Amino acid sequence: MINKISAIIPTGNHHLKPFPVKEGYINYSQTNLYETALLQGEAKLGFGGPLMVTTGKFTGRSPKDKFTVYSEELKNTIWWENNAPISEENFENLKGDFLKFLSERRVYVKDVNACAENENRLRIRFVNCLAWHAIFVGTLFGLPNEEELEGFEPDVIVINAPDFRADPERHGCGSEAIIATNYKENLILIGGTQYVGENKKSVFGYLNYALPPRGILTMHCSANHTKHDPDDTALFFGLSGTGKTSLSADPDRVLIGDDEHGWSDRGIFNIEDGCYAKTNGLNAVDEPDLYEVSRSYGTIIENMTFDPDSRMPNYDDTSITQNGRCSYSLNKIPYASETRLAKHPRNIFFLTCDVYGILPPISLLTPAQAMYHFLSGFTSKVAGTEAGIDDPAATFSACFGKPFLPLPPIVYGNLFREKVKRHKVRCWLVNTGWTGGRYGIGKRISIKHTRTILTAVLNGEIDHDSVRKDPVFGFEVPLKIDNIPDQLLNPRNTWENPDEYDKMAKTLKEKFQANFKQFEEFVDSDVLEIVL
Repeated sequence: MINKISAIIPTGNHHLKPFPVKEGYINYSQTNLYETALLQGEAKLGFGGPLMVTTGKFTGRSPKDKFTVYSEELKNTIWWENNAPISEENFENLKGDFLKFLSERRVYVKDVNACAENENRLRIRFVNCLAWHAIFVGTLFGLPNEEELEGFEPDVIVINAPDFRADPERHGCGSEAIIATNYKENLILIGGTQYVGENKKSVFGYLNYALPPRGILTMHCSANHTKHDPDDTALFFGLSGTGKTSLSADPDRVLIGDDEHGWSDRGIFNIEDGCYAKTNGLNAVDEPDLYEVSRSYGTIIENMTFDPDSRMPNYDDTSITQNGRCSYSLNKIPYASETRLAKHPRNIFFLTCDVYGILPPISLLTPAQAMYHFLSGFTSKVAGTEAGIDDPAATFSACFGKPFLPLPPIVYGNLFREKVKRHKVRCWLVNTGWTGGRYGIGKRISIKHTRTILTAVLNGEIDHDSVRKDPVFGFEVPLKIDNIPDQLLNPRNTWENPDEYDKMAKTLKEKFQANFKQFEEFVDSDVLEIVL
């Protein structure tokens, strides 16, 4: 059913009055949007049926253009050191200019749901100026049925106008691009960037604000469970490019989701209904399922070159960006969960891409160490994920998701520790980064080895009596895992010069210590007593 509209009539607490649009379509079907994106020249049809798109200047998130509306009510709530403020006056100007801009544009309104757990469902109304953006949000989030659409009242509205240009002086921002969130008005405005991931992450940020006060931990992680035992759930935390999607996509297990989840008193629920995976180096051998999905109808492939005749994507060409991506529905994965729900986890893996080549490929953490590493979030920003990142750069990203945290990290940290303790969860640190030397000297740990290690952990094949205590970091490291070279389990032995390893390990330890000073006044004594 096609519903053509000439105005958008908001409902709920959004401080918006009905506003006109030049031409609008509400809840256009995914098929109609697909056809529209092709007819409007927004995309090309790729081999197998995917849409091939480019996003122009921005091929990754633009964190410097992200703002949160400041108010007295939120003065002591928001983590302002991590969230750039914009005044209520500037936001009002921005909102007025957005609505004026939309009055001269065609828009595609898409109503969707986030959060698979009914008790915490978030209803979102997206107003997009690009048809392929509307396809994306309809793919990444749940589509309401006809009955739900009839009485749909959004909890939050997201307006995305890529061709809108912000005015730094009038709108209080830094460039022509802007992502502004107003928690009081449940309204998010995105302009000046075509990068579609801003839609996805703006919703995640909103939920990171709304759900923790209810006792629900929002997490930047993937999740799966065994086929025969839904109680055997595993979570995989990590920033983009550390392996969340690849390592959780295991045909022998049931995939809950690849990127964003909530942890309530009932268990784990997926926030989304689709996947948004990196495609750099994708091949049929290492990731056969994702490879096939990327070349199928309904998938959107972003910022990848392709043969002009066959329309076959070139997965090894990063001339546009190293952050090439594809988005697709979870329904395309044959071993995906139908409910997107799981029980409380038994194992949690912190995936870290160590560019220093110091950390072992697997380490078992005590509860205090797990809290420490959750708050630290040591990893690397992988090239292309954010504007200006060309090579892997070591960083500390609190809770493995700092860019998306509106509240202070200790809020999420305390929720994490309480849930891990209550449900007796084992926590592991997994290095998917370098071994044999730092970035540029050593080599990256193979995904084959990492998968073998994780399988051994999940199958209970780790001998907990045969471990060593790491002299620098204090965690336990297995001495032997079947089909894994013993040398790999002790990274010092992979370096040509062990003395150089010791120097680099000392440097990394000092970086951990310096970063953690920000949390020392908030954590319990057992966390402070960690060797680090």
